[in-house]
Amino acid sequence: MRTPTPSPYLLLTLTVLFWSGNMVVGRGIHESVPPIALAFWRWSIALACVAPLALPHLRAEWPLIRRHWRALVALGLLGVGGYNTLVYVALEYTTATNASLLNSFIPIATIALAFALLGRRLSRVEAIGAMISLAGVLTIVARGDVGTLLALTLNRGDLWMIVAVMVWGLYTVGLHWRPAIHPMLFFAVCALVGLSALAPLYVLELASGARIELSARALAAIGYVGVFAGFLGHVFYNAGVRAVGPSQGSLFIHLMPVFGTALAAVFLGERPQWYHFAGIGLILSGIYLTTRYRRA
Repeated sequence: MRTPTPSPYLLLTLTVLFWSGNMVVGRGIHESVPPIALAFWRWSIALACVAPLALPHLRAEWPLIRRHWRALVALGLLGVGGYNTLVYVALEYTTATNASLLNSFIPIATIALAFALLGRRLSRVEAIGAMISLAGVLTIVARGDVGTLLALTLNRGDLWMIVAVMVWGLYTVGLHWRPAIHPMLFFAVCALVGLSALAPLYVLELASGARIELSARALAAIGYVGVFAGFLGHVFYNAGVRAVGPSQGSLFIHLMPVFGTALAAVFLGERPQWYHFAGIGLILSGIYLTTRYRRA
């Protein structure tokens, strides 16, 4: 009897839900948890979660790991050591609004990189869907006022976010060259590579005097980013992108403002405004148009 597999669209949606919380948590604790420390412990927890699931496959698939070590190192540096670390650094200097706005360009960067590196083109319908979805993101971030977008200026944190966007786009497209090893083993290897790159940076951060201010709030935040944003988010995203491709998989990142609005309403008591509903409608319409076209 065939084991049912979760829908890749469900996996990608859950991924973005976890990552929406990660963006809020990263900004909320930036004064008590330094950025490199947060990234290091995030992936340490994620590696601890995936290791028991990966080790049974190590002996049988070790030859594949040795054969494809270059691709694994590149993906580990980009997806684990790079993107989230850069986001946490960016959140030290920029607002959550600016970070969310720039993060919303990940699908556009991914589509461009997929075309440049893989020769993959979006159909006209898919391109229209991506633009509608992006318009929804901009509506929420700008609060329905074009003047808000025009008034935004780039600072040092925004430049870090732009680099992070390009790094994640490269990682998403790079999954095309992912070796055919077990998903849990693949993630464990990437996490180990990323942690190896983060370890010396963490030592330098400690040497500079930066320390985690231990509290229940800080520990809960680190646990969340490790288990949900790190372990589950990464596993779900890899599986989703492998099923639907980098261009459509990255489009789900446009759901981050949708979940951000919902989380703020539930946990912070913030009341959604008309532009939230307008933006959410555009985002869902764009994603529906693109995914429906692919299924057809």
